[in-house]
Parts: sequence; structure tokens; C-alpha cells
Amino acid sequence: MSGFEFRARLRLGDFLLDAEFTGEGRVTALFGPSGSGKSTILRLIAGLLKPDEGRIVLAGRVVFDTATRTNLSPRDRHVGLVFQDGLLFPHLSVRQNLLYGPWARRSPMPAGFDQTVEILDIAGLLDRAPRHLSGGERQRVAIGRALLSDPAVLLMDEPVAAIDQERRAEILPYLETLTREWPTPLLYVSHAMAEVERLAQQIINIRDGRVMSVEALPA
Repeated sequence: MSGFEFRARLRLGDFLLDAEFTGEGRVTALFGPSGSGKSTILRLIAGLLKPDEGRIVLAGRVVFDTATRTNLSPRDRHVGLVFQDGLLFPHLSVRQNLLYGPWARRSPMPAGFDQTVEILDIAGLLDRAPRHLSGGERQRVAIGRALLSDPAVLLMDEPVAAIDQERRAEILPYLETLTREWPTPLLYVSHAMAEVERLAQQIINIRDGRVMSVEALPA
């Protein structure tokens, strides 16, 4: 079963997105220059934007379809979101940020908590406030929070673009480990080819709101 089936058309001012693709790998990358429509696609998948027309399927479940008037809310789509800025809750500790999803759903401690903390190497940060974290640490916590929300799919919008080169080199190995060990389908948005080649099994090349090519990478 593919992680993503996407077909959507949306006009935003002078920009027209008209794209269709199926995510075949566990990690699918949307690659292209700034302004090509990558982040718009991610927001349509998450339910933060509504297509003028289309159909979106996540992990086998239809979340949007104009033909059947289906339009699930962002919460009901069960996606984990990581943006350029981790957007952690500043008044909560790292531990509380990580557990925010289960807490909001009144769910028990997630079974993957210890594994997530170990993979992301954040055990020593659990009692800190976000203001005392580096950029790379904040992003690792944001990724952990998204994973522990028990998402059907994980969406990352250029998660290392806002941090410096040294911190970027630090965080990419953690992302590589996650893509190997975590079963959740991942859609990764980037304009850096070196990043997507390290992480993805499939690259969707986006230009001017359209899919220009689809490339499968060797395992």
C-alpha cells in the first residue's frame, strides 16, 4: 500500500498548482526550487489548505475527494507535521512537548517513547525548556513530537533549512536512522538534492506547480 495518493488543482492568485503523484517508497521527497509548490502540496495533504478539485489518500484512507465531498479535518487526517522552525510550545518542557499528542487525546504513554528518545538522542534534554535548546536540538524534539503523535503519515517541510550547516550535518544522520527504523510513511519537502538522495526512495520533481518527473532511487 502506498503512503500517498495525491491529485489536486488549486489556484492561489497568479499561481496554479495542478499536480498528481503516488508515493511508492516509504520516504517520498518533493524536490524543486522555492516557489514551485512543494509546501503547498504538503499543506493540502495536511488539510491546512483545500484544493479546488482533487483526491488525496493517506495510508489507504481517503481524506479528501471532491467527487464524494470528503474533506477530513487536519486532526482527523492523523498526520505528523514538522516545519522549518520546530514550533515547540515554549511553556512546556521537552518531555511535555514530546507527549503533547497523547496528552491531547488522553492516551497513555506511547510505547515508542523510549525508542524515539534514543534514536533522536534527546534523553538529556527532557527536562529543558525549548529556549535552552540549539536549533538542531529543537528540530530533533519537533520530529520526536510528530512521531509520538502516532501519525498515519509524517510530513516534513524542509526541516533542516532554517539551521546552520554544522547543525544540519548533525541532524541528518538522525533522520537517516528514523527512515530506516520507523515504519511510518514520510513525505519530505526539500530543495537540496544531497538531502533527498540520502533519505528518499522516490523523488517527485516539482516545477511551477506541476510534477515534471518521478525518480526511483536504489535502496
